[in-house]
Amino acid sequence: MCTPEETSLLQAEETFLALLGRINTLIFQPLLLAGEPSNSKDQECMRLLLQLSVQYQQLWDLTQASLRTLRQRLNSPATVSMEALHLLHSPDLFLEAYRRYFVIYTSCVVVQTFQKATRKKSEFWRSQRKALKQFLTNVTLETSGAAALPQVLCQPLTDHVQQYVLILLRLGDAVGEHHPARELAIQAADRFVTLQSFIRQALGEASATQGLWETLGNRLVDALCSADRRLLQDSQKVPVVASPVRADRVLLFNDVLVLVQGHSFQTFDLKLVWVEARMNEKQISSGHGFHVITPEEEFCLSAKDAQGQACWLSKVSQAICQALSGKKAMPGLEQDQNQEGIEPPAARYCLYTFQTVDRFRLATYDGNWFWGKPHGKGTLKWPDGRNHVGDFHQGLEHGFGIRLVPHGAEDKYDCYKCHWWEGQMQGYGICEYADESIYKGYFRDNLRQGFGVLESSPQAPQPFKFMGHWHRDKKNGYGVWEDKDRGERYIGMWQADHRHGQGIVVTQSGICYQRTFHADKMVGPGILLLEDDSLYEGSFTRDLAYIGKGKITFPNGYFLKASFSTGIGRGFHTQGVLETTAHPLDPMHTCKRQLGIDAFPVESRWQGIYQQFQEFINSNCPEESQEVFLGFHIQTAKELRKSQEYLFCDRSNPDEVSAKIKDILAELPTHQEPESLQLYLQKALKSSVHPLGKLLKLLTLAFQATYSGIGANKHLLVLAQEEVKHHAKEIWAFYQGMLRVALKQQNLTREENEGNEKSHPEAYRLVLPLILPCFYPELFMLYMLYHEKEDNLYSQGISDLSLFPDTKLLECLDVHKHLWPLKDLTLTTDQRHSLVRDRCFLSATECLQKIITTVDPREKLEMLEKTYDEIEDTVSRVLEREYKLPMDDLLPLLIYVVSRARIQHLGAEIHLIRDMMDPIHRGGLYDFLLTALEVRQPGKGEKGKDGRKNSFFSLVSFQERIYFIYRIRSGPEGTLQIM
Repeated sequence: MCTPEETSLLQAEETFLALLGRINTLIFQPLLLAGEPSNSKDQECMRLLLQLSVQYQQLWDLTQASLRTLRQRLNSPATVSMEALHLLHSPDLFLEAYRRYFVIYTSCVVVQTFQKATRKKSEFWRSQRKALKQFLTNVTLETSGAAALPQVLCQPLTDHVQQYVLILLRLGDAVGEHHPARELAIQAADRFVTLQSFIRQALGEASATQGLWETLGNRLVDALCSADRRLLQDSQKVPVVASPVRADRVLLFNDVLVLVQGHSFQTFDLKLVWVEARMNEKQISSGHGFHVITPEEEFCLSAKDAQGQACWLSKVSQAICQALSGKKAMPGLEQDQNQEGIEPPAARYCLYTFQTVDRFRLATYDGNWFWGKPHGKGTLKWPDGRNHVGDFHQGLEHGFGIRLVPHGAEDKYDCYKCHWWEGQMQGYGICEYADESIYKGYFRDNLRQGFGVLESSPQAPQPFKFMGHWHRDKKNGYGVWEDKDRGERYIGMWQADHRHGQGIVVTQSGICYQRTFHADKMVGPGILLLEDDSLYEGSFTRDLAYIGKGKITFPNGYFLKASFSTGIGRGFHTQGVLETTAHPLDPMHTCKRQLGIDAFPVESRWQGIYQQFQEFINSNCPEESQEVFLGFHIQTAKELRKSQEYLFCDRSNPDEVSAKIKDILAELPTHQEPESLQLYLQKALKSSVHPLGKLLKLLTLAFQATYSGIGANKHLLVLAQEEVKHHAKEIWAFYQGMLRVALKQQNLTREENEGNEKSHPEAYRLVLPLILPCFYPELFMLYMLYHEKEDNLYSQGISDLSLFPDTKLLECLDVHKHLWPLKDLTLTTDQRHSLVRDRCFLSATECLQKIITTVDPREKLEMLEKTYDEIEDTVSRVLEREYKLPMDDLLPLLIYVVSRARIQHLGAEIHLIRDMMDPIHRGGLYDFLLTALEVRQPGKGEKGKDGRKNSFFSLVSFQERIYFIYRIRSGPEGTLQIM
């Protein structure tokens, strides 16, 4: 059964719908049939009228839908419930439609759309005055048609909203307390009450705004008047004074704050206005006020009393919130009930163009803000083409950022992908210059400072690569320069972008020399080592022409002391004495002479790398500086330019070790046991985001830049060897420094005093085996070149001895026959001298072959020890008793095993093990085994230190012995000589 209130609502909807139809016919159709606007202002009026017509049509459609559900309810009350009424079921649709209508209506009022629209057809609207007044109440007959027009478009709608409220309240009371539609009716009534408040506020703001434009001059009105702008507060009504800026009048609109001074004014976008109620005495001179912060100015607004202060502060805060939300709030809605008490957020995202700030003048910033300053991620773009994308802090570039700087008139840019600190490049960065050269390294105060790599484009006229230390944007200190055009590499000291001090030059042809440089020019005598192992000591030009007095020492021991000169058309001239007396030369004097040992103490090399890490330790490993010195992972420049999203570095962490320094410091003290520490160091050194891994990576790059390619020269072996050992000490010292910081932060103490961190034996025992694989390829190549002669003899001897059967070779090596493992051969007496090969001491041979499967000196020594054990075990099995081999028996058996193992470059392997093994093994079993393989033994018939006669071994290296054994034991033209 239907209630009388539902019938009343039906009648009200029918009456209102008919009213809407007559208004549409009488007003909207004539307005929209006007001619095409001729100027921009008339075009704006027509646009608003069209929008108002669209919203009017939506109200018409909603009213029809409401009327349809009411009729269905009255016709079938048993089947259609009251809750199905459109007005009760979807009240928010009505609220939103009315809200949008009155937003556009008030915009028309503000810019006087109705007055401008009726001006062209004033006679028509004058004739329609009586028809218009039939829609209105409480108006006089003297009201003109143009004045009545806006009232007709407003008053019937507000009256109908009032009807909704009254009918819905009566409907809620009539259905009873427990009726399911009661709560819906009351809620709908409350929402329409809210709508009434919104309409009153919107009409009031529009009327006040329209009145303001009538009091201001045309210049200000043209600049400030817009359809969406509403006046919220005026200092002429609630007095307020701005200081220290001067202003006659302060106007608060819904989108801007305006300070008017005479005929000029300043506008401040509310999205970028922050207000602060608390002020100190310097910020306010008198009265009650609050602080206003904008991107480029700060000032105070002071009221006469606390009430005026509260009014302005509340109005400004609400206006800021509405401007940030982009939608005018509707008072009374659930989400806006507490809006008066809500403070505007301090962090925002906005677009702004700077006008007066020097550094950012005319630059447009699009990004995050915090209390009037760029803060967070954002983009800066200047009119000249510069742009910066990255992190900001308190108005300055701070954190990772990418800056593009146009280069001249060409479409080329310098691209800086760097870390910034308080507006300047600081820490690690990658810079791609317009000439296609690339710098990867560290910065300080916008200048290259510390370790860095600068490499030109391969297509450059003079391609180059420099890796070393920089000071205030210039090459300074130790560094390596590769001149790819000349095919040479300079290793040495620099000053102010010039080679200055001691330096070594290595050429692609294998020639190398050491000279003193002064501002890129060679001064004084030097040392020149030729590819045929000749040695020149004296002065020479960069083109390797001898000049002045000098001395040439030839590989055969001859030497020439002379004066050298060259001239155009005269060729090469010399005058001196050639000494041909055969003097045995120390191989270290010519073919194996080492360069740079005294010129570059190992502690002075690569200080640019260690410096960054030492500063990190000294500052107690701050988390905010971790990425600054560690660097970052980033895509290629081509990918970066595809989308702005790629302009931020990828900080993903695929490694097992945590990338956060606080987690690293928390974990360090938990790895004190040797096994646990070794596993942790292994993971840390492999991780590109761990400080230890980053340090190792930089040291590896420096090592490769020095000793690979052109730098693979045997005269640099000792330099390389020293560096690897020193790197192990420095890495261990850096770990100890991090551990010290970690213990300090956790209020823990060390169990023992380690003393000098860099000389701790753990550097050899734990660190060196872990880092050696990174340096091994270049280092082993140097060892092979250094021992090339011996290895060639060894390889030839191995090749020839492989023709011998086992028994014949054992006999040639003077191995006592009772030590021969004939049982392993399963031979009969007649088969002992057959050609059976590679069966004796097979386990020892296979064990020795494993020495090349690892680069760890410790593991190589263990393989060597196991080889020795296998030899003794085999002999003990043959003798059927435990037997310790004396040196006379061990050496020939070792030669036998080595010859059968056929290990390439064994000499280089043995010497590398000797140089890189833990010092604690010197003098022990490992040292003894290495000595057995490498030491020079007394010749046959000579007495050793123990007074006993040794076997036939001559005074040559181990590799050479294998070769000479073959030569001694073979007959003419290589035929085997059976003993």
